[in-house]
Amino acid sequence: MNSDCEIDAYVCDVGPVELEQLKAKMNIDLILDGTDNFETRLVINDFAQKYHLPWIYGACVGSYGISYTIIPRETPCLYCLLEAIPLGGATCDTAGIISPTVQLVTSLQLVESLKLLTENRNAMRDTLYTFDLWENSTRELTIQPLKKSDCPCCGDEKTHPFLDVQAMSRSAVLCGRDAVQIRPSHYHQTDLEIVANKLREIGLVVKKNDQLLIIEENRHRIVLFKDGRAIVHGTTDKNEAKSIYHRYLG
Repeated sequence: MNSDCEIDAYVCDVGPVELEQLKAKMNIDLILDGTDNFETRLVINDFAQKYHLPWIYGACVGSYGISYTIIPRETPCLYCLLEAIPLGGATCDTAGIISPTVQLVTSLQLVESLKLLTENRNAMRDTLYTFDLWENSTRELTIQPLKKSDCPCCGDEKTHPFLDVQAMSRSAVLCGRDAVQIRPSHYHQTDLEIVANKLREIGLVVKKNDQLLIIEENRHRIVLFKDGRAIVHGTTDKNEAKSIYHRYLG
């Protein structure tokens, strides 16, 4: 619609290396979050803090949506919020979503980006905005007090831990098994019963014992262990396996 716009599309799995490569190719004024998992978002958060780039977080599931504009050196970053505000959990594949939720989140992100890019900073919203369209509720939270001086991502002695490639979840193709193993970046105990119940609610075939969970999904079979490790059978593509893992396991 606007012939003056140029769009360069890159199809890739976004991580620290890929973001550095993209930055080398272009000048970045703003990052808009359209991602679907917190591992990627925390990488973006660290990248934005390292290079002092504003970015606008947005997420939605079911009828619930959330948006927040992060300005390095001024506002709390995403990592600052994680301990105080529940930002994630269910996914669109496990809990569903209605399209107006998506439209409203993207509209909130877009209007803030217009204000920022046209240098109308006084008009920008300085709160974290959440809503639930089904419950007819909205909330605006003043979160400036949540900014932490000891935050590893934006604090006084920041180290940007999520730009460390070793901090990313690790995946490996299992030789001769048509499967990919995924290890989360941090060990965590998984309640297999809760996961099983959620997945059964959306019609997936799930089998469970005390040590692992088996999920049957179309042509893939996912084996989830109590430590969060998973084996995705039916593919040797690491990116496809990670996508399936995040789709059902958050």
